[in-house]
Amino acid sequence: MIQENLENKALTEGRVLPLMEQFYTIQGEGFYSGHAAYFIRLGGCDVGCHWCDVKESWDAELHPLTTVEKIVADASAVANLAVITGGEPLMYNLDYLTKKLKEAGLKTNIETSGAYAMSGDFDWVCLSPKKAKLPTASAYAAANELKVVIYNKHDFIFAEEQAAKVNKDALLLLQTEWSKRAIMMPLIIEYVKKNPQWKISLQTHKYLDIP
Repeated sequence: MIQENLENKALTEGRVLPLMEQFYTIQGEGFYSGHAAYFIRLGGCDVGCHWCDVKESWDAELHPLTTVEKIVADASAVANLAVITGGEPLMYNLDYLTKKLKEAGLKTNIETSGAYAMSGDFDWVCLSPKKAKLPTASAYAAANELKVVIYNKHDFIFAEEQAAKVNKDALLLLQTEWSKRAIMMPLIIEYVKKNPQWKISLQTHKYLDIP
């Protein structure tokens, strides 16, 4: 019981986190596409996108609680940019993780649905809202880029609704859901031509066949 209470306290404080996987690769999406980056994927998500390609991340209990010190040591050994993703990473307090990453000399990015209040100190916030659980006010305010996944035609309406809520400096990106790319990419191209405040985000890592 004492050990369990200590683990719960450490998790609440963000000193341990459920780590699904971590790997060094090339960022494939958004503003930082093409940059070498160390991905830290945390387990746990209750947003439940039906087209999610990492559903194995949803159940946090499947992934071991790992100390921030271990995560940071692994990242800093090879990289100067860390991307915190999930699952939904904002389910956890990320203040301690980002503090230690920055102390180790890494830039910090996050990929989030914004469904929970912001925590952590980030150099770049990629907000990718989902209809099932909309972003918090703090996420809209913090977004450096708004990346909307286009699965069907209604998602263009959703994209404009979300664009009206983010801060005025946020980069606006449309990205086709991978399985629908043959159908939706031509529509995205035409939409961006008519609405040039938007740009296209490609999942270049899938074309390169890398994680």
